[in-house]
Amino acid sequence: MSLGPETIFIVDLLAIFAIYVIVNLSLNLEFGYTGIPNFGKVLAVGAGAFVAAAIPGRIFANIAGIEGDYIENNLAIVSEINVWLVDNTGVGFVVFFVTLAIAAGVGGGIGLLTSFPAIRLRGDYLAISLLAFGESIKIIGNNFTPLVGGTLGVQVPDPLSFLPGEFRFLGATIGLILIAAVVYIFSEKMIRSPLGRMLRGVRDNEVAAESLGKDTTQIRIKIIMVSAGLAAIAGALYAFYVGGTIAVAYDRASWTFWPFLMILIGGLANNKGVLIGTLLFVTLRKFIIYFKDSFQEYVPFDVVWLDFLLLGVILLAVLLYRPQGIFIEKPTPTISINGNQSSLKKIFSFFFK
Repeated sequence: MSLGPETIFIVDLLAIFAIYVIVNLSLNLEFGYTGIPNFGKVLAVGAGAFVAAAIPGRIFANIAGIEGDYIENNLAIVSEINVWLVDNTGVGFVVFFVTLAIAAGVGGGIGLLTSFPAIRLRGDYLAISLLAFGESIKIIGNNFTPLVGGTLGVQVPDPLSFLPGEFRFLGATIGLILIAAVVYIFSEKMIRSPLGRMLRGVRDNEVAAESLGKDTTQIRIKIIMVSAGLAAIAGALYAFYVGGTIAVAYDRASWTFWPFLMILIGGLANNKGVLIGTLLFVTLRKFIIYFKDSFQEYVPFDVVWLDFLLLGVILLAVLLYRPQGIFIEKPTPTISINGNQSSLKKIFSFFFK
């Protein structure tokens, strides 16, 4: 039994949608709710992917007793690991979730490091500084071969190797959707707590927030850290899903500008808008890529640039005619159940005190 081409198309679309939802929710937390224009989003996403490329394969090889240089003999070693994982599924899932935790920690640490020199800047200056930081991830990946194989990249072990053929992608997509749903619920609970009002206060008027005793600098630093941790998880998930990592795949267009476009389409400071904007964007781009060869004789340039051109036109149209996005930001009621509020306060006090 195999999946039809239409099913494979939808399965892949939903997988990419789930990964971008995580990235975009983290960006919306920074830019939409806190007003931090993080044009270096690719840094955290790439860091998470590099963690997935560098750590789990070496752990599996050590446990399975597979010898050899992990980078030079990467293809052979990962092939052996995938065969070994068929009979050691439990170990595979444990290492997978440990990798996500490490990716989140590395992403949070990178968020902390990048926030200190840039956080006192505002507006365009902050955006440009974070953009410069974002460019560093591709340079490191290309030139530090032991990390992710330099310009050749590396393969990533597949914890779902026990699933036959195309059903591996179906299983991966279901898992990605579940993780994206958890991140969505986490984000919703954050913005529906008193913390959500505080973030809007910092975004709209820092002086007023500081006059009420809020340390706006620390708030912005911690939001960058939490958002970077979420984005790093998305990067690690993407590396596991595609089965490999190469530095050039983590460019500012795919992992910074497109996420900005998606949340602008859906509407800033609105998580439902993030879902709709991401779904519309990913679906449109998927169709453009799938059918663009049919347009070669009708356009005066290589069709490889067609999706960039059309999506750029969409961005201009959104900014000109619907800058607020599909969903306009509205006041968000906080959670009214006392028990939930108490639980949320404990969670948020852990992160933000």
